[in-house]
Amino acid sequence: MTGPFDPQGRYGRYGGAFVPETLVEPLYELCSAWDSVRKDPQFHAELKELLSHWAGRPTPLSYAPRLTEHLGGPQLWLKREDLNHTGAHKLNNALGQALLARRMGKTHIIAETGAGQHGVATATACARLGLDCTVFMGTIDAERQALNVYRMQLLGARVRRVDSGSRTLKDAINEALRHWVADSASTYYLLGSALGPHPYPSIVRELQSIIGLEARAQVLERCGQLPDLLVACVGGGSNAIGLFHPFRDDPCRMIGVEAGGEGPGSGRHAARFAGGSVGVLHGTRTWLLQDEWGQILETHSVSAGLDYPAVGPEHAFLREQGRVEFSYATDQQALKAFRLCSELEGIIPALESSHALAWVLHECAAMKRDEVVLLNLSGRGDKDVAQVAALDGKRL
Repeated sequence: MTGPFDPQGRYGRYGGAFVPETLVEPLYELCSAWDSVRKDPQFHAELKELLSHWAGRPTPLSYAPRLTEHLGGPQLWLKREDLNHTGAHKLNNALGQALLARRMGKTHIIAETGAGQHGVATATACARLGLDCTVFMGTIDAERQALNVYRMQLLGARVRRVDSGSRTLKDAINEALRHWVADSASTYYLLGSALGPHPYPSIVRELQSIIGLEARAQVLERCGQLPDLLVACVGGGSNAIGLFHPFRDDPCRMIGVEAGGEGPGSGRHAARFAGGSVGVLHGTRTWLLQDEWGQILETHSVSAGLDYPAVGPEHAFLREQGRVEFSYATDQQALKAFRLCSELEGIIPALESSHALAWVLHECAAMKRDEVVLLNLSGRGDKDVAQVAALDGKRL
């Protein structure tokens, strides 16, 4: 499949840049700067140097023997983004965009975060490159991810808690956009997922495609074949599009797993494709959770990183084209997978990634033993341990 994206930021009928007039010029400036650096060998050499010798890439592809035995079906392989510096895939994008911002002469970086991993990655990149940093975070997310709030502060970032709306990721993005409108001359908005107005979805996808590029080479070397199935969790969708994109022309089935919360019928979930419709949020046209009047619905997930009412526009396009399928896992299924992976593999996965694993455990047992499932373990679960302990009635 080729050519889904056009220069105006459209993926079929999705994408675009639905923004106030005050952001049109900053977005044009960003488009021009990105078009310039993505063709610049010096930019790519600097990014590769930092990713290789500071961030720790390539991340390994690990066989999961005990989970495979428990599953009783195909071989399960984990792309270990949890071993990337800062503990998640988020640094791939944050570092690339921070380098871009410095090239543009921007001195102040702002970012939004839900689970805190993008905030930590942005604060880390800014510390390394000597850039000022402010991170917006909903108060609910800040409470359940208190460890990451302190990590950001240790790294020199200011954390601005957002107490409006649902007090989660949606509202953090709202505040970051308001701040950018007020001061776009010296400020760079380092958006953390494959969403938002053009050119952000394409920038993030290109920077995160290192996941799939590495995984494709690794699985061919380790297994002697392409995977039969690729699986990744989907909030905004950066880890998933990063895995899927390099396999787009291969005969691999691809599954994106959303946050089912307490079940799509409960009204407390973040499964956009299971209960949403097409609309516009945060500058892009995509699938989102809204009422009949177009008002954004509140979402719920045990995972802060998946607790968002819209999905990246390229995912909406890939689903419409039949190239990627989407499903969901509930809170309880994800928590079960979180514990199982910890006990059987000695890997504590992020609650986000646990949704993808929960789907595999529920759906893949009937696959053949010589088939290969490649799951993107997008982050580690240190940040989630206190939250899971509290759900178990334990106080750390």
